[in-house]
Amino acid sequence: MKKNFPFEFVYQVFSLLIIIIVVHAAYVTIIRPNAQAELEQQAAYLQADKDYVTKRSIYVLIRDYEQEACFILMFWSIFIMAYKGAALYKERSLLDRDILHAKEGIKFLPQDSRELTRQIQTLPDEEQTYLLPRALSIAIHRFSSTENIQDVSSAASTVCESEAERLDSELSIIRYITWAIPSIGFLGTVRGIGDALGQAHKAVEGDISGVTESLGVAFNSTLIALCISIVLMFIVHQLQLLQERYILDAQNYCNNNLIQHLQVN
Repeated sequence: MKKNFPFEFVYQVFSLLIIIIVVHAAYVTIIRPNAQAELEQQAAYLQADKDYVTKRSIYVLIRDYEQEACFILMFWSIFIMAYKGAALYKERSLLDRDILHAKEGIKFLPQDSRELTRQIQTLPDEEQTYLLPRALSIAIHRFSSTENIQDVSSAASTVCESEAERLDSELSIIRYITWAIPSIGFLGTVRGIGDALGQAHKAVEGDISGVTESLGVAFNSTLIALCISIVLMFIVHQLQLLQERYILDAQNYCNNNLIQHLQVN
């Protein structure tokens, strides 16, 4: 029962809740009050000096709800990728261990399959679920049943390929987040432009402050969303590269530590 506990799902849910609470608290207590104070100060300067050039403030850039949602999704995806990266690091640690005690020059015969399987079973239960022990176990079982080295190689490759597909499918939630963030930014653009059009009559009368503020919402949300998306895509590609390298290293491990040592009577 403990093995089937959906720890990763619980981790994702609780991390999302914690991120929502922390980010929203930061917006309520720090970002929006400072942004409002900055806008009021700039309005006072403009009223005193019509030639005053307003300066961009980071608080004003990120103060709207769309930017808040983008930051929540960004931190959530980073937490998910950190979890997957830590799990991948734990699995990679097995590549540095001689699980089968395959010394140079030693040969494994079909009747040695039970002893090889026993060596894998000495690993902790959690480590036995990793890719490398599973690939070795299936390859050894295939060698015992068929006594065909080519079948052993095919079995190990099949396990590694299926694991690569699983890892790639698990990145779908992160890819969805990286797609959703620019979409949220575009929603902010639509909202800002809509508000600006709703205040067009004030601009005709000479008051363009509302229009410029709404346009600021439109462009700021898109700017922040695109910047976040660029950063996330880089991290996603790095994680995917690490996963692909792990699959290749696992295949090489099976080849160097098992398949090359097999011998048929």
